[in-house]
Parts: sequence; C-alpha cells; structure tokens
Amino acid sequence: MNNEVRWVEPHEGFELTPHTVAIDAAEQIEKLDVCGLPNNHFDGAVDASFFIRLGIHAGIASGISAEGNINMVQSLIQYRPVRLGEPLTVRGAVTKVETVPRGQAVETDVWFEDESGAKAVSAWRRSLRPIATAADSRGAGARPAPVVSDAGELVERATHQLTPAAVKGYSSEGNSIHYEMGAANRAGFRAPMIGGGMGVHYLLAALWSDYRPTSFNLDIYFRRPIFWDDAFGVSIAADASAMCTWRRDADAMKVLTEARINSLS
Repeated sequence: MNNEVRWVEPHEGFELTPHTVAIDAAEQIEKLDVCGLPNNHFDGAVDASFFIRLGIHAGIASGISAEGNINMVQSLIQYRPVRLGEPLTVRGAVTKVETVPRGQAVETDVWFEDESGAKAVSAWRRSLRPIATAADSRGAGARPAPVVSDAGELVERATHQLTPAAVKGYSSEGNSIHYEMGAANRAGFRAPMIGGGMGVHYLLAALWSDYRPTSFNLDIYFRRPIFWDDAFGVSIAADASAMCTWRRDADAMKVLTEARINSLS
C-alpha cells in the first residue's frame, strides 16, 4: 500500500480520483484458485466480485483509509460482461456520512466506465467506519430486513472450507482485520474475517454455474462475519430470487451473506 497517501476524513460530496483499472486473466486465476473456486468460469469475462475490492481500493487511492472498515450493504450491478484485461475508468463519490453508535456509516457510489463512457459495472456500498472511542458501543444504523428467512428452504449448491493461508493469500493489504489476528481481535472478532468481495466470489460462482448470466442486479447484505477458518455452504432460491452463504451453528443454519437478485439475464 502507498505509505505516502495522506488520509482524509470522508464527507458527503467527496469525489474519488478517477483512474484506470483492469483485471487480467492471471490475477483472476490466482485469486479464484486461492478461494478454491473454478478459474475457468465466466467465458473470458471478469468475475464481477472483483469490482467490490476495486471500489474500496479506489477510495484508498483517493485518501480514504479502509483500515478496520466493515462492509454492511453492497449493490453490485453488471450491465454487460467485462473482458479480462479490459481497461475501465473507476469514478465515484461519498454520498452520505451518518453518525452511528459504533462510529460512522459511510455510503459510497462507485462505478466503472468503458472507453465509450458507458457504465459496465456499478458497486455502491454502505460500510461501517468504526471509531475507537465507540468501540464498546453497538449499532451501525438501521438494519435492513432479511432477504432469506430460512436458508434451509433454498437449494444447496456448494460447500467450502476456508483456511488462514487461503484468506491471507486473497487479502494482504488495505484492511488488516482480514489477515492479521491482532487487528481482528482489537476490532472485537475472534479471528480475521474474509472481505466482502472474497465472500461474493462464492455466491457468483454458484450463480454462474446455474444461470451463466450476462447481466444482473444484486443487493448484498453482510449479516455475519465469515472467519478465516470457517466451513460454510452456498444456496440459491429455486426461483432465482435470492441466494446466501450460511454456517451451521448448533443445528441451525445461520445466514452469513445474503443477496436479493433483482434481475438476471
């Protein structure tokens, strides 16, 4: 990470510095291999999960630290497939900063334009920016209603077992709660937890296997942390209206990350 970045406080109207980004085949293969997922999905297109991470790093490059931040809600819209290696311009702005008991809830609208200026992907998010003096407080603003009321009613598509080595191999900069035990413990977690973008890879891998979509519109909610040594399942509703990752806890299936599928084509 660039140690020369001068961190700034996020505020409504703060604009991200536009710059060019791309995901090439080698990076996609490397990261999906680390996740234990097939690396030959997507027919030569980018797994759109990467744009969650790229959106966060656009904020970092513009001077907004991601250290300790927790993604709560993520919109992910793919208007059309992005080719591996295709250059896109990332743009965005902070649209809202709200004081909550644990710190600040920050909403950031980020999108990726192709060479014609058309949007290829949008990745709005709402994240918690904890403040040290509020570390013992609970609450991060209004909690959206559940999308999946019972994970057992969905169709199980896959199961996965994480390892610390795999999680550290995916996330190694930007936010140490994803790869350092001390940082995770100081933030109140028993162990490092995977980043939201890493978790969405598992959802999109299952969605691709079933539907091979060229465009989609998802609202994603990060309900519970997925720790770096967790085992979890992935399930999709039979009518393709929702999907989730879940963990079995005392014979109950606890939803970890869930997504409302607004459209799929």
